[in-house]
Amino acid sequence: MYKKIKKKEVYRFRRFQRKSYSIFNSLGRLVSIGVLATCTLTFANKNQAVAQSNEIHQQGIEPKTLEEVEVTASRIPMQMMQAAKIVTVITRSEIDAAPVGSIQDLLEYVAGIDVRQRGEYGVQSDVSIRGGTFDQTAILLNGINFSNPQTGHYSFDLPVNLSDIQRIEIIEGPSTKIYGSGAFAGAINIITGIYPKNSVYTELGAGMHQLTKVEVSGTGHSGDFAHQLSGGYKHSDGYIPAGDFDIFNFYWQSGYSSPDTDIKFQAGYNDKSYGANTFYSAAFPDQHDHTQGLFASVEARTKGKIKCSPRLFWNKNYDHFQLIPDDPSKDNYHQSQVFGGKFDGYFSWGLGKTIFGGEIISEGILSTSLGYPTDSVKVPGKTDIYYTQKDNRTNVSYFLEHNASWRDWNLSIGILAYYNTALNEGFRYYPGMDVSYHPSKSVKLYASINKALRMPTFTDLYYKGTHIGNPNLKPEEATAYELGVNYSKPSVTAYLSGYYRQGKNMIDWVKTNPGDPWESKNLTDLNTYGIETSVTFYPRNLFHDRFFIRQVQIGYSYISQNKNSYEYISNYALDYLKHKFLVSIYHDIYRNFSMQWNFRRQDRAGSYTKYENLTAAYEESYTPYSLLNAKINWKHDQWNVYLEADNIFDVEYYDLGNIPQPGFWLSGGIKYRFN
Repeated sequence: MYKKIKKKEVYRFRRFQRKSYSIFNSLGRLVSIGVLATCTLTFANKNQAVAQSNEIHQQGIEPKTLEEVEVTASRIPMQMMQAAKIVTVITRSEIDAAPVGSIQDLLEYVAGIDVRQRGEYGVQSDVSIRGGTFDQTAILLNGINFSNPQTGHYSFDLPVNLSDIQRIEIIEGPSTKIYGSGAFAGAINIITGIYPKNSVYTELGAGMHQLTKVEVSGTGHSGDFAHQLSGGYKHSDGYIPAGDFDIFNFYWQSGYSSPDTDIKFQAGYNDKSYGANTFYSAAFPDQHDHTQGLFASVEARTKGKIKCSPRLFWNKNYDHFQLIPDDPSKDNYHQSQVFGGKFDGYFSWGLGKTIFGGEIISEGILSTSLGYPTDSVKVPGKTDIYYTQKDNRTNVSYFLEHNASWRDWNLSIGILAYYNTALNEGFRYYPGMDVSYHPSKSVKLYASINKALRMPTFTDLYYKGTHIGNPNLKPEEATAYELGVNYSKPSVTAYLSGYYRQGKNMIDWVKTNPGDPWESKNLTDLNTYGIETSVTFYPRNLFHDRFFIRQVQIGYSYISQNKNSYEYISNYALDYLKHKFLVSIYHDIYRNFSMQWNFRRQDRAGSYTKYENLTAAYEESYTPYSLLNAKINWKHDQWNVYLEADNIFDVEYYDLGNIPQPGFWLSGGIKYRFN
């Protein structure tokens, strides 16, 4: 079935053809294919989630088919324009075009996201949404929560390479009723894909500071089965002392599709060894960290009248942190483990779609410094080192959600019942409601109200050393409100959003004087409000399909906080990104050459303790800065050669106090896929 609109065709269908790789492409969601819009830019066009084929970008021709992929703004499949929530999507083709070396670099160009890095290429980053902290953001891989219960510093220790990723979905604002307690300020869902043909992919890259990058993957299809195995390695000697890194990733994904059920399996291994310059204190500039992570998950999706999706998942992380590498007595060893199961089900009836289900997750830690005293347990691979402390807690949650559409209105309302064994109390309840109204096909108005929860991490509770944990911390809670409007035409899309979040018992690391140790405390009140806007132009839809400029976007976000902080010096929660301004231009140069420019200006509130001669001296306010990055791509058939330039004007700037970020950094590489 189809209809013509301005001489352009739109086809709609509810499921991919029965192919072994379809489960990783659709992830159980509806799909619309048409040519009424072009793909979203990497930097948060929040109106449509569109994945455009790489071939279109390579050849610079007018798009003939586009996929509007349903996203995770709800627990069930829903067409994007019916969703009562706005989601940012970064597509595969946008990842290829952007001048970035990691997932974290991509997120730098989403208006509502704050990325504070301790290096380059994703070696260690704290990612937060709308003025929240890095512990308040849920990080998911194909819907499996990777948020680390030890500390959010490690939540991005993912085993995937950029070449594995099909798209990234970002939900801004509390999403507890969808993702559980970890999605306090929002959620980032990284979705991988299996290449649709038997193939081998390789990428080799190099750059300044002895940068080396290698990625290899192989894909195989047999009937209704599909498999893909990938590996990656990144190395640099570092742009500052104790800024070196070695990162290994191995990732396996497999899928099976039948008329009745889809099954997918994923497993991975991540190994990071890196200089952790000033990680916990600028008094120790030679800190070093070595983390290892193992994970596996399996999920099934039925296709009957009542659609069910059971999941099992397991994630284990090892950490060896060295405050002073030449003094083993200052080392810390940690082993955290998360495993659990989740069940989703939904059915359609006359008043919409009803979703139900539950989840149980066990979180535990063995450590030399975190938790309560326990019998000694040998640290794997060490002859005379033992874990002496531990803690465990179990999260149990049940949820119920209903989605309904009536004429131009869409409504999503739900509730999460949450119980945690560490709280010594009964269930807590966290409701949420999202509603949207479409006065025309081009305009979408929406509003939402949601409650959220976050449990303190084991580091918040127990850390001892340069920081002092607090085992009496209460969970963070918040109520958030949002209003917004979207406008969408083939040649321009735009949105404007305003939000307000009332927080209580907010957790932060604070101190009274610059020379004091950091302590974790519940701040009584922390209320956040802000606005976010973006306009994206598609000149080829306005002029002609060979116009040399493909996309232009301008974005801006503003955040302000009213807090009762008792004049504490804040390490995280009060150092929010007050202003963020983005400009992106993607254009052709000549034939198969294209180029993307990314400009970013940031102004951060708060301050950091300035160290002189390894001693805390005074509080220094963060200075606004502007950055320009660029990437040139040459694509032909299965070949892609690229050259990236980061921080072109060699600006000195700080994301985190006392850690200067990289200056000008030139790198390049070559990609090839053999089918």
